Amino acid sequence: MRRRSFIAASAGLAVIQGTDAIAANQPAPAGDLRGRTRAELPTPALLVDLAAFEANVRTMADHCKKAGCGFRPHAKTHKCPEIARRQINAGALGVCVATVPEAEGMVAAGVRGVLLTSPILEPGKIARMVALAQKGEVMLSLGHARQAELLNDAAGQARVTVDVLIDVDVGDRRTGILPGEPALELARLVARSKHLRLRGIQAYAGHASHVVGFAQRDKVSREAMGRAVATRELFAKAGLNVTILSGGSTGTYNIDSTIRGVTELQVGSYVFMDVDYRRIGGRNEQAVYSDFRPSLTVLTTVVSATHVDRVTVDAGTKALDTTVSWRAEAQGIPGLTYRAGGDEFGILTAEAGAKLPRLGDRLEFIVPHCDPTTNLYDRIYAMRGERVEAVWPLVARRESRS
Repeated sequence: MRRRSFIAASAGLAVIQGTDAIAANQPAPAGDLRGRTRAELPTPALLVDLAAFEANVRTMADHCKKAGCGFRPHAKTHKCPEIARRQINAGALGVCVATVPEAEGMVAAGVRGVLLTSPILEPGKIARMVALAQKGEVMLSLGHARQAELLNDAAGQARVTVDVLIDVDVGDRRTGILPGEPALELARLVARSKHLRLRGIQAYAGHASHVVGFAQRDKVSREAMGRAVATRELFAKAGLNVTILSGGSTGTYNIDSTIRGVTELQVGSYVFMDVDYRRIGGRNEQAVYSDFRPSLTVLTTVVSATHVDRVTVDAGTKALDTTVSWRAEAQGIPGLTYRAGGDEFGILTAEAGAKLPRLGDRLEFIVPHCDPTTNLYDRIYAMRGERVEAVWPLVARRESRS
């Protein structure tokens, strides 16, 4: 039977319709899927559109080069050594990671310039990071004297010097030490430590990155990073090393890169983008943040169409992050609303005038939040047009907190 398809004009998304597509919906055989078409992939599947992804990588690299600011992208977004290598090849200083397993996965893949941005206190995790420091260029962020003491002891036992940044809380109220004198006291402790080397400051203003409206986002971010710059100046007056001031995010990349004293950006989501970032708005009162193109999608299949007011796709909480209040968006098909229907299923309803897809149809969804969505998969299918160009493995997914 001949397949019928239509093209979603707004995004160029091919959707294979009806029961004619069910044969194409059979899982592809195990093994090398390179060269296979989108229709041959088993669903749910995590896809990256290479044209959009590569454009995003170039856009950020070009911006930072023109701004004279370095960037160390956050790999918690993608957990993918291949993406990290492409970012470094484009000019990145290295990558940030959120967990010890992410650091281990990146170093094992040959990625250097790895910065662990999250605090660790467990002796086992500290020992693992010290072991990585023996293999290559690794840095840790510290926000408490106890962390410094434990790390210095472990580094001494391993006979290695570990590079550290002082993690300064500039308003996020999650981790880090308060700016000013408290941060200076901790920096002096690190400088006195025999097996630690002070490199500078980490100051992540996560509370600024998703502020809706550019003018307000600019205000919040400048206030936050101003605390970090002032702390850096305090370090410098005390004769301490402040080569690095690392912070920023995808939402504030074009703000923080203009702040004198910020040396590198911890941008992450720009390679993929998601519904969360699209809603914050861009420069010149743009309603949609469009500096970077959505490149990450989850491919799904309509597996039930029993009811006239809804259909069911095979992507629920195990395939799309649903911890945020905003929802996945069907790419190129307006008028559809997604909600989770359990672990394995998602429910689609249609607004007035919009048509529901049919049994066997395939749809792609722009993800609500890219970081936790990638954590649900062990591979990304890198798509060049309709075909799989590469399959990129992800690291440290299941044991992300171990």
